[in-house]
Amino acid sequence: MSLAAPPPPLVYVIDDDASLLRALRRLLGAGGFRVCTFSSAEEFLESTKAATPGCLVLDVHLGGLSGLDLQERLVAAGRRIPVVFITAHDDAVTRERARRAGAVDYLPKPFNDESLIAGIKRALGDA
Repeated sequence: MSLAAPPPPLVYVIDDDASLLRALRRLLGAGGFRVCTFSSAEEFLESTKAATPGCLVLDVHLGGLSGLDLQERLVAAGRRIPVVFITAHDDAVTRERARRAGAVDYLPKPFNDESLIAGIKRALGDA
């Protein structure tokens, strides 16, 4: 009897930039992760897929509910999913808010592939 290998970790990517979602799906898939993408925080909250453990790669500024607001809602609901924030609009106030909310990493765009993968591995407890 052989034991099946566990499935690769699941990374949820939430960003309102469709081209970035496609690029991150390819990058992370090639890196051995299972990837589930969403174009909004609301879409993530409505998804049944979002119940599977993993980590979030989350854009700070989204149309509708922001990434920081989503993280706060998840924590308030008792869902402690690790978050790697990404943002094109970096500022000290946002960085501090993300840090206080428990972000594992905070990456200003453009970020390099290695930094993102290292942040995801830390979020998943592999680093």
